Amino acid sequence: MIGQIIKIFLAKIWAKNHIKKSEDFKTNAVKNQEDLILGLIKTAEKTLFGREHQFEKIQSIKDFQKQVPIADYEDLKSYIERVKKGQANILWTGNPEYFAKTSGTTSGSKYIPISKEGMPFQTGAAKSMLFHYIAQKNNADFVNGKMIFLQGSPKLEEQFGIKTGRLSGIVAHHIPNYLQKNRLPSYKTNEIEDWESKVDEIVKETEKENMTLISGIPPWLIMYFEKLIERNNKKITQLFPNLQLIITGGVNYEPYREKMENLLGGKVDILQTFPASEGFFAFQDDFEKEGLLLQTNHGIFYEFIPLEEFGKENATRFTLKDIELNKDYALILTTNSGLWAYSIGDVVRFISKNPHRILVSGRTKHYTSAFGEHVIAFEVEEAMKATVLKNPAQITEFHLAPQVTPKNDELPFHQWFIEFEKKPENLEKFRKTLDLEMRQRNSYYDDLISGNILQPLKIINLKKNAFQDYAKSEGKLGGQNKIPRLANDRKIAEFLEKFSI
Repeated sequence: MIGQIIKIFLAKIWAKNHIKKSEDFKTNAVKNQEDLILGLIKTAEKTLFGREHQFEKIQSIKDFQKQVPIADYEDLKSYIERVKKGQANILWTGNPEYFAKTSGTTSGSKYIPISKEGMPFQTGAAKSMLFHYIAQKNNADFVNGKMIFLQGSPKLEEQFGIKTGRLSGIVAHHIPNYLQKNRLPSYKTNEIEDWESKVDEIVKETEKENMTLISGIPPWLIMYFEKLIERNNKKITQLFPNLQLIITGGVNYEPYREKMENLLGGKVDILQTFPASEGFFAFQDDFEKEGLLLQTNHGIFYEFIPLEEFGKENATRFTLKDIELNKDYALILTTNSGLWAYSIGDVVRFISKNPHRILVSGRTKHYTSAFGEHVIAFEVEEAMKATVLKNPAQITEFHLAPQVTPKNDELPFHQWFIEFEKKPENLEKFRKTLDLEMRQRNSYYDDLISGNILQPLKIINLKKNAFQDYAKSEGKLGGQNKIPRLANDRKIAEFLEKFSI
């Protein structure tokens, strides 16, 4: 008991000290970013990439933007292949400490380098998030309970001496010692590759424990919670009365909020995060307010391309000092692991400049624009959130695809595939509200409806587990895998049509 009290006391002291130290990066973010990029360039001057792009001549951010073009994984792949073969000083000094292996849509598996300088920032951001929470809440009771840090298998392979695996599996090897004995599931369970089997084992290991912190992306949390409730016939806060905190990320939490609250059955604090293999970019530093604090002192230099310019030659490359609030930007990264002007594919918008807080508003490749409307994830998620408030319902998941060539000479339309946990009382009223909310958020879509180019959206009501079955069919069930909320083609739609009610 005394040990538990000491642990809580120390956590509060560490949190307060961390918050004081954090003030510098929050107030001096622009200057820190300028210093950071010049430091990264100087460090990598003698690498192959640095020599080819004449890093020795770069004296300013403008010089950097002239010398180093925007790149995606395909552009850097030839360099990464050389690193995979054991060649040193290619993108960054020496060799990476790890490769984080991710599943790409166009490049097959991607191997994202993580340097010895970059790895501490992956775990450091998570620690900073918890310290911000403890300081704001003035409560660290959760440190004495059991915690789930959901991850892929911690088994790592080797590529010419470089350890390789899923990021979450890599991070498992860097959990601080003081949290190890509180951590679940067991190493043996974490090694299970089949996701459904893994969740079943996690349920068995955790259902009788004093769980105080649970971490995972919303679809996984829902699957885990549903299995717990099915086995124990109790809501989650009844089963885990000391559950204090849920940490989530990967996708926007809002569309899942109502269903999660129903499964939880009581108040639990939620913290949202923005991590990726390329870096841990942002976290919710105030659990009562919207927005994620951008990590501007974590070895990553950020650039921002206005979404309407993304993909165009000579697109404008803004830095932190240039950004506007409530505008969508494609996120570009330069990291201390050797990614240079790298387009990660995420879209963000700033809601605050002091400090710099963002929302993740979509993906550059996930949009619907078959008719020039360019609908993005943030718009559909906000429209769904507003519709559910006006027409109470619980949504498990949804997907939007264009129907360009409907039958019977109908006008084209947007088709929404929705798996309801609890249907609205009046589905037609729900549909009309959703269409109106979309028209209010996207003026191009509104013009297409008004001009009789499109007819109002239609909803396909799906059977239970339709999205899980799709994920299984693609080999992407569990972990950090996410199903796109919207698409510009009908690949996902054609699969989901088979589950129509």
